[in-house]
Amino acid sequence: MTEVLPAPGPLDALTDVAGVRVGHAEVPGEGALSGTTVVLAPEGGAVAAVDVRGGGPGTRETDALDPRNLVQRIDAVVLTGGSAYGLDAASGVMAWLEEQGRGVRVGPDPSQVVPVVPAACLFDLGRGGDWRARPDASTGRAAAEAAAASGPGARVPEGTVGAGTGAVAGRIKGGVGSASVRLPSGVTVAALAVVNAAGSVVDPATGVLYGEYGAGRPVVPPDPAVHEAARRRLDEITDARSPGATDAQEEGASGGGVFNTTIVVVATDADLTRAQAQKLAGTAHDGLARAVRPVHLLTDGDTVFTLSTGALPLPGEPVAALNGILAAGADALARAVVKAVRAASGVDGPGGTFPSYNELYGAPRDSREPLA
Repeated sequence: MTEVLPAPGPLDALTDVAGVRVGHAEVPGEGALSGTTVVLAPEGGAVAAVDVRGGGPGTRETDALDPRNLVQRIDAVVLTGGSAYGLDAASGVMAWLEEQGRGVRVGPDPSQVVPVVPAACLFDLGRGGDWRARPDASTGRAAAEAAAASGPGARVPEGTVGAGTGAVAGRIKGGVGSASVRLPSGVTVAALAVVNAAGSVVDPATGVLYGEYGAGRPVVPPDPAVHEAARRRLDEITDARSPGATDAQEEGASGGGVFNTTIVVVATDADLTRAQAQKLAGTAHDGLARAVRPVHLLTDGDTVFTLSTGALPLPGEPVAALNGILAAGADALARAVVKAVRAASGVDGPGGTFPSYNELYGAPRDSREPLA
């Protein structure tokens, strides 16, 4: 009997989980190549957890998500560029949430709340040329407002947007990608990934994106001549690096990625406990390991947040149901990485040259028109 693989949700995006919204904002101005992405939970918040596996993370409020601690639900997660400086974007989201009366209530007045806003950052400093062009509180507010203004089940913009604006993946351009899985039970599990990896997303032997292996569809490698041309192009870019570049820029241009990070939100409408949500964050990292090699290095800050809206009870036998959700989280994350790289636009500027995967390899071969 042939195994039937779960299908994506209608949008194949994080917003297939009802009530979850996504907003992006970019840092304005010449020399800027950075931004912030905000994931808003439904009104009333969501159960949340986190699993940090990179050796060089930059995070905020992650301790609040420990199942042993007080906070039960959160209203937003912030993914941001700008390294540790960019974590200031969460202050803007926190201020916006306070104005909406959303957060942990700490006084008799409904307006007396303290929003808990977990955040993680990636390193993109100087990639647009201006070291100080990085997200701040205003960028976070703009991304939160964009998320709130999006309609229910809105499409999630992908590629070189929000926190993915300055992201790179090895020697090519990274970005934002999102994917979802709709299980036979009706439960949805979805992921949004900002791919800024020290490791590579491309199989050096074939040019196939690692995340495409095992995705349930035939993998069609690029033509060998196309792959060889792509390799030559990347080697030329590496050889042409400016002698005056900083160490970080030198390593980033060569694929070493001194400071990188892939940051992720995985969401589900299944009703999970905080401990179950933390397990989902951990197993979702398996999808990242499929799509990026190597991963979880000392120079990465790889972090996965999870959100459970609790709209649907765990169906059937709880252990089997939870196992299906855990597996789906890893599957959705691996595909989100592929979609991020496929949607990215290449950049060529003072912070480095990072062509996109599609510039090097073209559209997926199985979607092209037959050659004449």
